[in-house]
Amino acid sequence: MTEKNLIQTIHDTLWDLMKSDDRILVLGEDVGARGGVFRATAGFLDEFGERRVIDTPLAESSIVGVAIGMSMHGLLPVAEIQFADFIHPAFDQLVSEAARIRYRSAGDWNCPMVVRAPYGGGVHGALYHSQSIEAFYGHVPGLKVVLPATPYDVKGMLIASVNDPDPVLFLEHKKTYRLIKGDVPDEPYEVPIGKADVKREGDDLSVIAYGLMLHLALEAAGRLQEEEGFSAEVVDVRTIAPLDKQTILDSVRKTSKAMVLYEDNRTFGAGAEISATIAEELMLELDAPVLRLGGPDVPAMPFSTPMEHFFMPDAEKVYEHMKELAKF
Repeated sequence: MTEKNLIQTIHDTLWDLMKSDDRILVLGEDVGARGGVFRATAGFLDEFGERRVIDTPLAESSIVGVAIGMSMHGLLPVAEIQFADFIHPAFDQLVSEAARIRYRSAGDWNCPMVVRAPYGGGVHGALYHSQSIEAFYGHVPGLKVVLPATPYDVKGMLIASVNDPDPVLFLEHKKTYRLIKGDVPDEPYEVPIGKADVKREGDDLSVIAYGLMLHLALEAAGRLQEEEGFSAEVVDVRTIAPLDKQTILDSVRKTSKAMVLYEDNRTFGAGAEISATIAEELMLELDAPVLRLGGPDVPAMPFSTPMEHFFMPDAEKVYEHMKELAKF
């Protein structure tokens, strides 16, 4: 075991993967000489050369389109979108092409590629560096969307994503990059895509979260236990698509109360689908309505510090909502 933060885990995992398999390469804006804006590929160009570490033009549609072509001809590309906010020019490539290649070819072709993208706010990034994009792409069958939130899960899910025969959108909450640390096994391992994880056992209510919100939920759950005596179970979704409904439903069936926590705009976010699933499957077993806490329905996260704080769920907001639900 080695203690690492998230960005170091991503760097080391990609490095080891490229060492072990010549088919794996990285491409994206500034991934080469600069080593990536967050230093995820620092030193890669010197080690692996320009044929496997490709600095691309500022053209996200081309980055994803080239990765699709590479994947269909025997390579295993890991494309980096510098910020998830910039991925929208590649929407057609991801949705109309990558996600549908297996279906449209009746299984004759597949598209083994990973698209990495840092998402989320809380870093004073304002309009174009703070977006949560998971709901757009989680809606698309054929495209896997994963959001690991701990170093252990990041390594295991990145390896699983590279080994997956179909396209994976690998979202990394940028505020967790250096904030969250944890022990990571030195040997390779996989964390299965499509499997949620109970990060904290509890009996009085279930909190379903992912990304940065997972860590806020865990912090609030500890406070709720200490100050109010209520035991909250915290479920880390980890994968939006496919969604592990069974783990979520098993937790809520045990506690009879559910809170869904996500940073994205509240309306039509991923949490809305999770909430609907719980209500649809467990309505007669619930002791309270399903509670959702998400970002406000405003066009973008503001630059102003007070307004950014207003937009972002924080540990205090999470705690107050959890306490309200526990006492219902």
